Amino acid sequence: MHTITIVGLGAGDINQLPLGVYRVIKSSAHLYLRTDKHPVVKDLTSEGVEFQTFDSVYEKHDQFEHVYDEIVRELVSESERHSLVYAVPGHPLVAEKAVQMLLELKEEGKVQVEIGGGQSFIDPLFASVGADPIDGFQLLDGTSLNLHDIHMNQQLIIGQVYDAFIASEVKLTLMELYPYDYEVKLVTAAGSKEEKVERVPLVELDRVANLSNLTSLYVPAVKEMESTYKQYATLREIISTLRGPSGCPWDKEQTHQSLKKYLLEETYELLEAIEEEDLDHIIEELGDVLLQVMLHAQIGEDEGMFTMEEVIEGLASKMVRRHPHVFGTVQVENTEQVKANWDEIKKQEKPEGHEPLLKNTAKGMPALMKAYEYQKKASKVGFDWEDPKGAWEKVWEEMKEFEIEVENYSENQMKKEFGDLLFALINVARFYKILPEEALAMTNTKFYRRFSYVEGQVLATGRSFEDFSLKELDQFWNEAKKMNIE
Repeated sequence: MHTITIVGLGAGDINQLPLGVYRVIKSSAHLYLRTDKHPVVKDLTSEGVEFQTFDSVYEKHDQFEHVYDEIVRELVSESERHSLVYAVPGHPLVAEKAVQMLLELKEEGKVQVEIGGGQSFIDPLFASVGADPIDGFQLLDGTSLNLHDIHMNQQLIIGQVYDAFIASEVKLTLMELYPYDYEVKLVTAAGSKEEKVERVPLVELDRVANLSNLTSLYVPAVKEMESTYKQYATLREIISTLRGPSGCPWDKEQTHQSLKKYLLEETYELLEAIEEEDLDHIIEELGDVLLQVMLHAQIGEDEGMFTMEEVIEGLASKMVRRHPHVFGTVQVENTEQVKANWDEIKKQEKPEGHEPLLKNTAKGMPALMKAYEYQKKASKVGFDWEDPKGAWEKVWEEMKEFEIEVENYSENQMKKEFGDLLFALINVARFYKILPEEALAMTNTKFYRRFSYVEGQVLATGRSFEDFSLKELDQFWNEAKKMNIE
């Protein structure tokens, strides 16, 4: 097994090439270049240096993973016959996937690899744009840019922006966060005699000519907080400030207990927005629910009890654990099997020892939803009617019992029997897979809209409700029904 020595060609021309790297290249009998599209290669060619490149491999494959696989396979195969030098642009340990793959094989004892040094493009790029890396920066790959990896309060260096297609993909991703006219800089051949720095508004990024494998994108950090409102980190900072020493008196006074009613209110307002199919309203109400979650997490952090990271970790862990058909090897054919797996995993997560079946069911839910969940849980252990017929008979039975108590006019008993009647109706809904909360919300919305129509008709006459009989008002109501107002 012979050695693969990996060196970097730097970001510029041969004058910037370290002497040690230059000597390794000149003395190599078997030199491989990732690409010949680099300023140093012209000088090496003029000095009579012979080499092979992998440019043809890039042209052969549509996906970079396949390119890297083939480069690594060929280098390993050649190293079985003789030692060789593999030269890459920049520094071998900066943005070089094939190098990382070779190092992994080295750890497994399958190949001998040495890193021979080089100069990355990062230092000359910062010099080109006149920025200081100490302010913080991210180095990202333009070919696999992920929106959620971006921190707008840091400088970005995005490498491999080598053609209009990649530039377009990068532009579209960045415009999810940054203003369309945000000024960015394209830097090509940083630090060399061919260096070129172009200032362009983000929206024109893919219209710039002469992009190449030596082109990187520099995105300045965003300084104004209002420009980073789309980022989770900014929201965390805002909530922390509100609860901080110089924050809002009301926010600082809140506790888990005091916020309970607001979480419930915001949840119901979200449900209403969903029922109305009002997207703007849904966005607003989702934000209000998220605010409650953030406040509870901040209180936990302020009290030293838990952090938002622990909340997220617990949720992420649970989602992966309870979806083995997505993140594991379990096979499922339908939704019913997914639910069965979910319930079984939940059972395994519980501590040993008996716990009342309904103890933690629908905790904190309104009575209507809790009744539905109680019945569903009891049904799973066989405590249920065989078919809807039994549930319907129970409804009629509870109806008669309620009527009797109405005749007796026993207030407490009427309340109990009415509750039994509702409970029986909820059981019927469950048999037909109707969520009672959702069904009642739909009826509430329908009543609101139809009554609003009635109110509009009354106001149009210039008279008041008291001037109309119930029969006349009912006519307006029937008009609303005929108009299919739902």
